[in-house]
Amino acid sequence: MRWERRRRARRLLVQALYQQQLAGSDADEILAQFRLREDYRQADTEFFRDLLRAATAGLEELDRQISTASDIPTERIDPVERAVLWSALAEMQGSDTRRAVVINEAIELAREFGADQGYRFVNAVLDRWARANPESQRGAESDHAG
Repeated sequence: MRWERRRRARRLLVQALYQQQLAGSDADEILAQFRLREDYRQADTEFFRDLLRAATAGLEELDRQISTASDIPTERIDPVERAVLWSALAEMQGSDTRRAVVINEAIELAREFGADQGYRFVNAVLDRWARANPESQRGAESDHAG
């Protein structure tokens, strides 16, 4: 199903954005590495590629958006939660997936990969951002996870 492939792509995207923070790789380097992974072929690769490029090209802007919705300076945010936030914000601004779906997926990814209570922080930041940016919701593509 399409939503399962998108869920896999989101999972890979968080891993890729985490890696970007540690290694400083650009989107092309990350994409080349991820294309070799078995789980890449099971994901929505176009969705992954588009969001990876959008996120890595706009990291400064994404950090600015995070800082407006967070009490913690972006450089002090755990790299996993930061990757989840980058991923979710890039998707909310670059796809037609419903915000509620994106936020729910981000919370689940933060639960899976992040610190013990990191999902609460991710939820709070994305909720604050969404309330402050009602005009950036592009559409309601699906009630499913993308």
